[in-house]
Order: sequence, then structure tokens, then C-alpha cells
Amino acid sequence: MKDKVILVDCDGVLCDWVYAFDAWMARHGHEKLHADVYELSECYGLEKAEVKVLVKMFNESASICCLPPLRDAIKYIKKLHEEHGYIFHCITSLSLDPYAQKLRGENIRALFGETAFEKITCLDTGADKDEALLEYKDTGCYWVEDKKDNCDLGHALGLEALLIAWDHNADYDGPGTRVQNWKEIYDIVTG
Repeated sequence: MKDKVILVDCDGVLCDWVYAFDAWMARHGHEKLHADVYELSECYGLEKAEVKVLVKMFNESASICCLPPLRDAIKYIKKLHEEHGYIFHCITSLSLDPYAQKLRGENIRALFGETAFEKITCLDTGADKDEALLEYKDTGCYWVEDKKDNCDLGHALGLEALLIAWDHNADYDGPGTRVQNWKEIYDIVTG
């Protein structure tokens, strides 16, 4: 499995969830107060419980089918798949709603093609990825994530953990490798 499977998160790795969420929040009358803060309740000046409800609403909305790609993800995912034969398994904490899951799959296939993603596992909104990653324990597969804890979890399970660079993980000093973009991931995988 290790040789040709790359495990990825979706939001903040494949797609720019924050950009789409901010646009959705603006359409629903919420002003972003602090642009450079990762904690959404601080960004919008709302209670954590309220933000949790809004995130779930967004993740189950039609907007989830139209997230833009992250940085250079399309180019290098297609190169890895088409030129080197890699396939991708996505593990995403989106929603248990079957329609949201269908839209997530449609978005990924529209951006990256019909064949690059062999498997898309949708967990509940904000769910931990422990159980989903256990299936890949000690395979040495690459695991691409944007959250520090999930990166470290992958490393602890014997995966090659790569952390996509964002401001919220700039201070990362864990066992995974922090990368700026998909070009760096491509170079690591094919190097």
C-alpha cells in the first residue's frame, strides 16, 4: 500500500475551506473581525458553540461542492496520479450528512479528476481521525494534514506525516515535516 497511496485531509490541504467559509459567513451577515486568527470564534467575535453550529451548517450547505483548490494542489496531485501512478485516500471531518458527503466527493472529482481519489472517508464535523487512520497503521503512507495534532497522530501511527504550512501551524516543531505547498510534497514523494 505504501508505494502508491497518499493519505490526505481535505480542508486546508486540497481545498481552501477558510476562503469559502469566510465568503459564506459574509453572505449570512457575519463580519470577520480578525483575519489572522485561527480560532473562528475569535475571528468573528462569536461564542464557540455558535461557531460550531455555523461550521456544521456551512459543511452541510451547497457551498461545500464549490470549494476552490488550495494553492498548487491541482497541478501536483494530477502529476502524482497521472505521471507516477499514485492514488489518494481522503480522510475529512466534514459531516455525517450523506448529501454533504456526496457534494464533497463531487467537489474533489471536479478539481482533481475522476480517478485520482480512490476513497473519500467523511467523518462527523470536527471529529478526530484516530480510528480512520488506524486502517493505515505502520504502512508508511504519506499523510498530508494542516492541523498539528493530526499530523502528529499520523506520525505516531507510523505514517510519513507532512504538514501543509498555514499561519496556525507556523510554530510546529513536531516529528512531521512542514511543507509550504504541493510542489514540496511532490518533490518529497518522487525524490
